[in-house]
Amino acid sequence: MDRPPVTDFATDFDHCDPTFVADPYPVYDALREQCPIAHTDRYHGVWIPTRYADLAAIAHDHTNFSSHTILVSELAESPHELGFHAPPITEDPPYHTEMRRLLLPAFAPSVIAAYEPITRQIARDLIASFASDGRCDAAKDYAQHIPIKVIALMLGVSGDDSVLFTGWIHRLIEESPLAGEATFDTIIEVAEYLAGHVERHRIEPQDDIITHLLDSRHDDGSPLTDEEIIGVCILLLLAGIDTTWSAIGSALWHLAQHPQDRRRLAADPNLMTTATEEFLRVFAPVTMAREVANDTTVAGCPMKQGDRVLLPFPSGNRDPDAFTDPDTVLLDRAVNRHFAFGVGIHRCLGSNLARMELRVALEEWLTAIPDFDLTDPSAVNWSAGQVRGPRTLPFAFPVSVAG
Repeated sequence: MDRPPVTDFATDFDHCDPTFVADPYPVYDALREQCPIAHTDRYHGVWIPTRYADLAAIAHDHTNFSSHTILVSELAESPHELGFHAPPITEDPPYHTEMRRLLLPAFAPSVIAAYEPITRQIARDLIASFASDGRCDAAKDYAQHIPIKVIALMLGVSGDDSVLFTGWIHRLIEESPLAGEATFDTIIEVAEYLAGHVERHRIEPQDDIITHLLDSRHDDGSPLTDEEIIGVCILLLLAGIDTTWSAIGSALWHLAQHPQDRRRLAADPNLMTTATEEFLRVFAPVTMAREVANDTTVAGCPMKQGDRVLLPFPSGNRDPDAFTDPDTVLLDRAVNRHFAFGVGIHRCLGSNLARMELRVALEEWLTAIPDFDLTDPSAVNWSAGQVRGPRTLPFAFPVSVAG
């Protein structure tokens, strides 16, 4: 569908506009300074707060801002209104609280630690597959596959279905703002795939998240319904892949163009912990959404019940009122209260998993390929929608080093 280009982001914001997709940060900088809460009539009307403080206030206010709408699109109704649930992210308290509690054990630090050696081996195997070529697409050949393989193992589904997963991500996250009713065709396709795995796990339990969900009980002692289990799995399958894939790719994109940062990380591996947080801050991939539950006011801006709100956490992460030198990657930044994983009760359940995957992916890459270049910056393309990351990263590197 042809859409008119944006001429004024303060009054006609569009997160799918090609100019914005290519580089959103100048837009956010201008809005924070001139119009900190923008608006658009696109997507049935959306508010866009851009300052750190306003984003935090809205994310913490689950009374006036409901999570029933987490994606804005051309659909007049939210997926939640049409019967689609992906708990806990699409839910409000108290149901959200209960579902989050049931999932916490599956993402405990000890569980994530057990997946670190597996993640390292995945990364090493991927690098070995292209190391002798002296070039690769670091997004398609490396970044996307790590979270796909890890989350598939955690769920207990086939890691060989990566083409299916990436196709669903493209259709549900990148295309969905403009896809309209076609979005639900994809949701049904994913649900049918997962329903088969749920039934298999019911017969043959495994040590994985689907079996954990089958064994879980609500506060009243009742088991989770298949619809609840499938909804959770859709969330983990999609959100657990696209966000981390984007974060890994963005960090590698930066390192390919900043050899001084590569050398610092190689000389002082202890920097990797703060560097990981800094990459998450500067290149935060996720913009979440909310629906106004009650008439309210934010920073003097009146919002009506039913209005939609985009929460561009990447903008908050570059707010100069919250961070010194916000556009600069400081590998040793000591104070870093970023919003890469959101904030408030919906802060990402899988943040420890994402951190581990990003850290391991960078450590293994830099160990095997410490010297690499982005061969064609103009060939890099970024995903549109509410998750931003590079989808093409043409890299070249010395074969002798990679081998």
